[in-house]
Amino acid sequence: MRALVLLVTLACFAGAQHQALIDYLERRLLAIEPFTADHDLTFNPPLALLLAVGGKQDRISLWHEQSNRYASELRELKQQMVAQLENLDKEKETLRANLDGVGARVDRVEREMDYMETQNGAQPCVDVDDKLVEQQVTQVKERNKAKYAKLSDCSEMISSIKAMKILKKLGGPKGMWTKDVAGGSGKVYVLNGTDEGVLYEFSSLQEFTNSPGVSLAKTLNLPSVWQGTGHLVYGHHLYYVKEQLTVLKYDLRNASVADTAVFLAEEHVPMYSLTPETLIDLAMDEEGLWAIYATRQNDRRISMAKMDAGTLDIEQMWDTACPTENAEAAFVICGTLYVVYNSPQPGRSRVQCVFDVNGMVSSDEVPLIYFPKRYGAHSSLKYNPHEQLLYAWDDGYQIVYRMVMKQKLEV
Repeated sequence: MRALVLLVTLACFAGAQHQALIDYLERRLLAIEPFTADHDLTFNPPLALLLAVGGKQDRISLWHEQSNRYASELRELKQQMVAQLENLDKEKETLRANLDGVGARVDRVEREMDYMETQNGAQPCVDVDDKLVEQQVTQVKERNKAKYAKLSDCSEMISSIKAMKILKKLGGPKGMWTKDVAGGSGKVYVLNGTDEGVLYEFSSLQEFTNSPGVSLAKTLNLPSVWQGTGHLVYGHHLYYVKEQLTVLKYDLRNASVADTAVFLAEEHVPMYSLTPETLIDLAMDEEGLWAIYATRQNDRRISMAKMDAGTLDIEQMWDTACPTENAEAAFVICGTLYVVYNSPQPGRSRVQCVFDVNGMVSSDEVPLIYFPKRYGAHSSLKYNPHEQLLYAWDDGYQIVYRMVMKQKLEV
């Protein structure tokens, strides 16, 4: 009996396992049926492996296709950018050519305006009887003829500025450059700044223009620091002003001080309001050495003095009617002082006040003389009587002006 029960139990257990195995196989078949239905094939493990590999190849092919498409689009974009850049370059060249044309037209208009300004004198502010004016002019000319023959043989005055040449850009906004105004030497001298102590000497004008900076110049250390920009070179000597208004004469050949003199004028004030560092401006013309200055006693108007170039003694002094306000520089030609004015915001420089020590020329007789448009304001103007040129320092640019001259007594 016990054996029969054991047999029945084993049979039931075996039937349960068999049923579980059948259920597992049915679930597996149900899981495989959607795959076979979609792909119209019966389940086969090797075939499934091939399908998986084929799917990867499809994805790789798709990636290559997309990469090629992106590369093609990048090449097209690059070509478009290159074409646009070429068009921009062409437009830039066209714009540059147009600007050059506009600049040339502006320069031509300015020259024409300069010509018109020099040809048309300032209109009088009041009406004056013509006969009275002619009578006064005749009296002044007769008186000036006698005075002129007695005091000087020089008889020229400026009519206009003929030409301008920019030679170089060297140094700071203020300075002075010149040749030896006594003639006989082609050396060029540069004093950069308003309170330095080093003089640069170039053997020729060509060396000066070709030199990178001051690399080709001979360097001379002066015995003291100069003040302002009112220096000059005459007869192998540098004349410059140092502190305490002392005029120093320095021999350039043997590097020694030849003479010094204290300028005898009290309560100095800057004679150029646009160049306030300069208290004495030394100038040389056909008649000799001059000093341009200003004092409070002269109600802020410019004065000038005749000096002996050998001893530095003051021979004679004059007070002019030329104001210091808005003056930037001055120079002397044939005993005539020409004061150049500008504006605090640099514009067109012009000779607006004239004083002649012989009484032969007045500001009323000289039309406004305009300088060509430049970069800023003159910090120095040095006249060379042998070349009849003006050496100018303009905001670091070294400029030469050529002038048209006429006789003072010319009717």
